[in-house]
Amino acid sequence: MAEDHLAAPTPLEEHRKLAVFAGEWNGEEMVFPSRWTAGGPATSHVTARIELNGFYLIQDARQMREGKETFATHGVFTYDREDRHYKLFWHDSLGYYAPAPASGGWTGNTLILVRGSLRGNARHVYEVIDDNTYSMKIQFSPDAEGWADVLTGVYRRIHQQVPGSKV
Repeated sequence: MAEDHLAAPTPLEEHRKLAVFAGEWNGEEMVFPSRWTAGGPATSHVTARIELNGFYLIQDARQMREGKETFATHGVFTYDREDRHYKLFWHDSLGYYAPAPASGGWTGNTLILVRGSLRGNARHVYEVIDDNTYSMKIQFSPDAEGWADVLTGVYRRIHQQVPGSKV
């Protein structure tokens, strides 16, 4: 009987808030020196879309330096209604896999997500500047107290996602 079934969950306002990052973006980035790469400027092309009934923001980015792709990422953002924190499942072309997603929340116009691993801690900070611009920085800390920038960028919208489209 139909009345014996629970209603399927629907996205919350917290899920819908992630749509601010949906669309196609060009970024101007600064890569800081690390054990993987020399520092310097880069550009990035980001596509992000709301998927799976509105529960997830799926983001893909490709970074270019001196005409060559040097870094690529695939991020899946969501809101966990159980623990009431945002989650970021992050995969990149360095090949490391985080043992757990980054977790965090919004403070004003800034979404801050932190994850830990045996190598240390990473913090992703996304600040909405206006409807067509956001900044992002990825930071590293061995102890989750003193943070050092790994990558910073400002991203400007090229196209906005049309609901139901793939960007």
